[in-house]
Amino acid sequence: MAEAVLIDLFSLQMNSQNNGIQKLLCSTLERIEKCFSASAPFVYIMCYQTPRSERSSEQDLLQVISSFQTLKKGIEVVCKTSTAAALYTIKQKLDEKDLSIIKIILPVQRKALMEVFIDHLYTAVYQFQFEDFGVDCEGNNLQQIAEPQSDIQTLPAHEMELIRSEIQTYLESLPDLKGKLTILKSSLIPGHVFLHGFTTRTGGISYIPTLSSFNLFSSSKRRDPKAVVKENLRRLANAAGFDPETFHSVKVNHASDVWIMGKPQPDSYDGIVTNQKDVTIAAPGADCIPVLFADPVKKACGAAHSGWQGTLLGVAMATVNAMITEYGCNVKDILVVLGPSVGPCCFTLPQESAKEFYRLDPKCVRQFESPTPYVDIRRATRILLETGGILPQNIQDDSVTDHNQSLTFCTACHPDTFYSHVRDGTNFGTQIGFISIRD
Repeated sequence: MAEAVLIDLFSLQMNSQNNGIQKLLCSTLERIEKCFSASAPFVYIMCYQTPRSERSSEQDLLQVISSFQTLKKGIEVVCKTSTAAALYTIKQKLDEKDLSIIKIILPVQRKALMEVFIDHLYTAVYQFQFEDFGVDCEGNNLQQIAEPQSDIQTLPAHEMELIRSEIQTYLESLPDLKGKLTILKSSLIPGHVFLHGFTTRTGGISYIPTLSSFNLFSSSKRRDPKAVVKENLRRLANAAGFDPETFHSVKVNHASDVWIMGKPQPDSYDGIVTNQKDVTIAAPGADCIPVLFADPVKKACGAAHSGWQGTLLGVAMATVNAMITEYGCNVKDILVVLGPSVGPCCFTLPQESAKEFYRLDPKCVRQFESPTPYVDIRRATRILLETGGILPQNIQDDSVTDHNQSLTFCTACHPDTFYSHVRDGTNFGTQIGFISIRD
């Protein structure tokens, strides 16, 4: 059973047909009352925002709503100047109430268009059911009040592009949330050779509490759609100075595979290296370590996602070795920066998994005798890098004595600045480390 009903009146402008639209809305609300007699759903009426000189659309609709006592408390009218704005506003209202099963009642001609908007603005977390104005709650055909029936067809390419453009224009108009966009930069990586940084959670448009506001990863299991993540990335690219169209992030598998750009791309990989000047590469993190690599001599760089599993599997050194093999880098010239990640103060593992870190160095584990010891994946990463030949002074992590230079903050300890899976649970946001070679 749907938790919410969206009534799409957007294409039916409130003008000389006011009475017809009011009758249509009245009959639709009667159907909803009948179908949901046991438990009234939340109802959102979506309509076009008329110019100020015309009669208020919302006022006209509110007159109809007032007679439906069962539904009245759960009905909201959303009048906007674009479909993208209306659907995104309704999404915010759904997310505030944690609703995910939605029935959309609409003119049959709008279904194909609505599906494209939903595909861009929502994720697989939501379930949508479509019903046209000419069907009752048992699925029986009624007289079509809104518009004549026609066959539903796939939208042509130019209409799809218009929808994408409308969504992009609307999202670009939204204000920054939680403060200004902030990029953390390492003093170890030479800025005249490389463009790089680590993001925080401020300055984006993601509004869901655990994703707010600069989330840079979209998942079918989360409520932040790709369009929002794309807009956050666009804002980052503008602020940092790279082209979002040539941005490549690792495809996380919690392993040690590395993609050498220019060669066939694997299905998944946790490291990426390049010597191309026209690309930006990145690694995500939300407790896992985003690690950046830079060789200012050979002008090559890399990025790796190092969780506890990837750390043990050696993803950091796998990335270093790829730079050495592919670009002739000298291990002593490679600089490595560990970005914001969960610290040994907050990260625990089952004792069986912690044993692997204890074997590497007992100092990597605290309270080893407990069922869930605390584990220091950063220390383990440094040990493996130094064992592989990286000079100790060429690694920047939380062991840096000057805290003004350290970028390896604990993500779990700083809820206003960073996302954390450990702290926030499954619906967590993602920050990244990124790097590119300057021209």
